[in-house]
Amino acid sequence: MTSEIYSQLKGKNILVTGGAGFIGSNLAERLLTIGANVVVLDNFITGKRENINHLLNHPHFKLIEGDICNYETCWLAVQGIDLIFHQAALGSVPRSIENPILTTHINILGTVNVLEAARKYGIKRVVFAASSSTYGDSKALPKVEDKLGKPLSPYAITKYVNELYAENFSRLYGMETIGLRYFNVFGPRQDAQGAYAAVIPKFIETLINRQSPKINGDGSYSRDFTYVENVIQANLLAATTTNPEAINKVYNIAYGEQTTINNLFYTIRNEIAQYFPDCASIEPIYGPFRTGDIPHSKASIERAKNLLRYNPTHNLQQGLKETVTWFLKS
Repeated sequence: MTSEIYSQLKGKNILVTGGAGFIGSNLAERLLTIGANVVVLDNFITGKRENINHLLNHPHFKLIEGDICNYETCWLAVQGIDLIFHQAALGSVPRSIENPILTTHINILGTVNVLEAARKYGIKRVVFAASSSTYGDSKALPKVEDKLGKPLSPYAITKYVNELYAENFSRLYGMETIGLRYFNVFGPRQDAQGAYAAVIPKFIETLINRQSPKINGDGSYSRDFTYVENVIQANLLAATTTNPEAINKVYNIAYGEQTTINNLFYTIRNEIAQYFPDCASIEPIYGPFRTGDIPHSKASIERAKNLLRYNPTHNLQQGLKETVTWFLKS
């Protein structure tokens, strides 16, 4: 990532939907560091005020507390905006299985509202968060963008529909859309609380509290865990690319390596044991496999490397070290 890429965003007016969330807040903070003017739109259903409290007094930061499901709110948010990072969504496969109506309402209607407001205001490019859940029951490894299976959850369906809408807006209205299929993102500010918390912050917080974390299944399932810094890089590259072949496509954003949940647990345990030696003897508790989970996931990141010049800087070990450090300080 070069300073020339960063300079393209300096002074730009940028909207980050879901900017109080885990990924959105990290992205908003980076954009301010670059010198952009940042507007965050968030309704705080899953986003947290503490994620952006340190940004509220920044002279180039503005918060709009509102819902992407309200078109008028989206229209207000896009006024004066040059570029949109659409991160807002109701995440979690289990939550979507429990409440498919709410997931569908927020993820599909909200995305169409954002795209339509952008179109009518004349915003040329929207970079949006897609999901590796779109690959569904496909057993092919590594996951390649053009080879999908059948989705296994309402959440996966909504994220795929978002891709279809983005492609449709591009074809019908000439907008530039770029979708980034995130693979199991982790890092600072990720929520460790609640029934839908991701596995890495759950493991970290449980071990810090000297308790045994729960693993769904036997721990043999594997994922391509992706540190948030790599995701920020991908977003900035997608926002600034001038390569015509890179526009109106979706990309896998991952590190490109798979790790079993068991290996993940022991890696985290060993990292935390450097601070709390008594954690070294803690073992996980195994439970039933979780409905809607795919057994294995590993991304091909060749398209992102070739067209966006994506080059992930943090592997799992490096990312976990920084994440554990953040949790211990927070």
